[in-house]
Amino acid sequence: MTMTTIETNSFKAWLLASRPKTLTGAISPVLLALSLTWQHITYGNVTEGLCFQWTPAILCCLFALSMQINANFINDFFDCIKGVDNEERLGPARACSQGWITLAAMKRGIIIATLASIAIGLPTIYWGGWQLIVIGLLCIAFAFLYTTTFSRLGLGDVLVILFFGLTPVCTTFYVMTGTVTSQVVILSLAMGLITDTLLLVNNYRDRETDKAVNKKTLVVLIGAKATEYLYLLVGIVSVVMSFVVIRENSDSASVHLLHLFLPLHLWAWHKMVSIKKGKELNDVLGTTARNIFLFALLVCAALLF
Repeated sequence: MTMTTIETNSFKAWLLASRPKTLTGAISPVLLALSLTWQHITYGNVTEGLCFQWTPAILCCLFALSMQINANFINDFFDCIKGVDNEERLGPARACSQGWITLAAMKRGIIIATLASIAIGLPTIYWGGWQLIVIGLLCIAFAFLYTTTFSRLGLGDVLVILFFGLTPVCTTFYVMTGTVTSQVVILSLAMGLITDTLLLVNNYRDRETDKAVNKKTLVVLIGAKATEYLYLLVGIVSVVMSFVVIRENSDSASVHLLHLFLPLHLWAWHKMVSIKKGKELNDVLGTTARNIFLFALLVCAALLF
């Protein structure tokens, strides 16, 4: 795809800048939390009268999606002005660096996306209380800090676990039920860990260019070989954590659905270590993204059925 095929600041340009393929990663932890909510209300020893409410559920989904789009805009803008998205880039083309969206327009897009996220998140105070304002502000703040600071200090993986695992799963569950259980915390960690495999393979692909611009990702710090083993281990640990927790709280044989994830994860890992470097790793990136969404669906199915 070239610059001449996309009109500057057009709808198509904004659609590409929103990175639709990343949205499954944003919605997955919320879907997991909603499945946990359903199980908690249906089978748990809960307060009488507690029921599944669709309005806060939809708001939590929309907030996650709007924040992901906002984070993508922020990443696009700051990586462009810092020169990260240059001609040596191995990953998919980015809107600002390709000239599809001007920097001035992207600034406005970030402001609009931030305000939209606030507007969507504020009504959840009715169900979750005023403390959600603090959580929402932290989500917005770290959407900026991830690209500008933490991803360059080897801490991007920590933020992924926090904001694609602990925060969305626990917060959504709290909004829906008014409580957080140990089961929710453990499964939120599993969701965060499995989501981090996407960042691991992304930074594995970019390790040489990141090192050249002094971007200290975890992959740069620990090396390629250690990253390969970490990618494999994180996926296995996530499945084991999920299996143990769900099995302890359910007699349903559907928990064995989680086993379906392991061969897919092993195949993605095999492709990763076979390819080693170059743009071909983008295929592993796509496979990993699909695996993460499938993991969330399998956990949801084990909880629901």
